[in-house]
Amino acid sequence: MTRPHPASAHWLIRLVMVTILVGLGAGLSGLTVSWLLHGLEHVAYGFGEGDFLDELPTPSNGRRVLALFIAGVVGGVGWWALRRWGRKVVSVEAAVEGTRMPVLASLGNVALQIVIVGLGASIGREVAPRELAALAAQWITRVTGVNQRERRILVACGAGAGLAAVYDVPLAGAVFAVEVLLAELSIATVLPALATSAIAALVARLVTSASPLYDVPHLSLSPSLVVWSVVAGPVVGFGALGFLLLAKWAGDHRPKSWAILIVMPAVFTAVGVLSIWFPQILGNGRALGQLGLTGSAPLLFIAAVVVVKFASTVGTIGAGAAGGTLTPSLALGAGMGAVLGGLWLLIWPGSSISAFAFVAAAAFLASSMKAPLTALVLVLEFTGQGTTLLIPTLLAIGGSVAITYMVGRRRIAGIVKGGRATA
Repeated sequence: MTRPHPASAHWLIRLVMVTILVGLGAGLSGLTVSWLLHGLEHVAYGFGEGDFLDELPTPSNGRRVLALFIAGVVGGVGWWALRRWGRKVVSVEAAVEGTRMPVLASLGNVALQIVIVGLGASIGREVAPRELAALAAQWITRVTGVNQRERRILVACGAGAGLAAVYDVPLAGAVFAVEVLLAELSIATVLPALATSAIAALVARLVTSASPLYDVPHLSLSPSLVVWSVVAGPVVGFGALGFLLLAKWAGDHRPKSWAILIVMPAVFTAVGVLSIWFPQILGNGRALGQLGLTGSAPLLFIAAVVVVKFASTVGTIGAGAAGGTLTPSLALGAGMGAVLGGLWLLIWPGSSISAFAFVAAAAFLASSMKAPLTALVLVLEFTGQGTTLLIPTLLAIGGSVAITYMVGRRRIAGIVKGGRATA
């Protein structure tokens, strides 16, 4: 039997150690972001879970509006100063391809995202930990002297692990790194992705909850649901494509220079005023997602929240804010599914609102991310549900993604790239 070359053994040991360090860095990044977000939510709203469903301390209406106004002022001033005097913020995708992330500008961008999301801005929280984890991974791989290919893989794995840490979704974080950031399925990408996401999620559990993000009742399969998934998948795809188009348009037309000092506080305050009647629009979308996945409100109200959340998220992006669209997309899909499913039950009873919302959430997210596998795994981990609804979910995802490709084939690549850059 041939003995391994000592140099090969040394290389392998070093790569394993670097992978562990990247996982620890991502875990600390997710832990820090989660801790700061929960602290801000507690100060602003009296709780630290970010669901915006609990009764807020009196005077709740004024408190919501004031928190959003403050978020708009801080965000407006911060991004105006950062974009005027700071170095250009480098996206995670660009960092994976080798562009160096400027430390101060990246940290400033992350800090501003934490502030506005913690105060209730209608945008996702997942980009901040991804950027922070990617920044840490770039530094770790640079000082440890790994080669260019290893650095690319580990930076992507670090970013995916940041997502895994902040939401406690280790498998989804690994799949995101492999499917979205690397677009390469191989042992060289899968093993470090799984390892870093597992380590990061474990570290972040010091402050995050190990329970599923959404509390969903038991779901069951039915013939009604299977047929509905075939019909509703393309409809959800059109909704997701519309969201992508408008979000891209809003990002392209965000205020330049000093105009953000006026536009962002005005838009954020308007969102705060709307939250008086629709508190579920605040934050990253968890409240709307929970509402759709439980069907715990009249369908007309859920439909109204979907429309207002759609507009408030697009408006937040258009106001110049940085942030993610992952959880808002899932929430919009769950809301759409609840409404469409409720109408379907008038024709063919036999399923539950929660099942419709679950399927549509995965389909909407798959189209908005252009990542069907990541979307499927995310929804499974977010809800803690098994594979009972796998068949209708896959059918709906297929129909939804097909629409985004057929209708928006020429524009989808630019939309997704632009959306992630905004994020």
